[in-house]
Amino acid sequence: MRKLPIAVAALALMTGAASAQTNTLNTPPRPAPGAATTAPMHKAAAINPLTQEDVSKIDGTSVYGNNDEKIGHISTILMDPSSKKIDRLVVTAGGVLGVGGHRVAIPVEQFSWDADKDAFKMGTTVAELKQMPEWVEGGQQTATGSSLPPRDLSNKPSDNTKNPPNGAGDSSR
Repeated sequence: MRKLPIAVAALALMTGAASAQTNTLNTPPRPAPGAATTAPMHKAAAINPLTQEDVSKIDGTSVYGNNDEKIGHISTILMDPSSKKIDRLVVTAGGVLGVGGHRVAIPVEQFSWDADKDAFKMGTTVAELKQMPEWVEGGQQTATGSSLPPRDLSNKPSDNTKNPPNGAGDSSR
């Protein structure tokens, strides 16, 4: 009978020692009072992706307007086929998860790089951007090389509306 209490006491001592070791390993060391602490590290200034060889980093870059509000992001990069140089960036404003945004092709000269924000800046607002003609992928280029006018998706009534074809809308069958 004596062996059981001794075994329980030994087990309790070993468990206490193990938990003490666990606590000292998980707690970070505290600096001594009055010790100098290091300043938080600042991230390096971002490099303008238009000056880089790999232009794939441009896609998705945020665009800020003249009032320092985010107005959209770069969704497409367009180049002049004759010179093989990037001449326009398509900015998508609005939309949800990349769907339903207003896309506008804007000449590269209208963008400036903000290294602190790691983003492009423009001298416009969201409202002004949404008033610009929408860029349509695969459409013909306009004379200025900017955006294309929006497509006219209105349905024009045909002459058949007065007399529908036989059987159309006939519910007698």
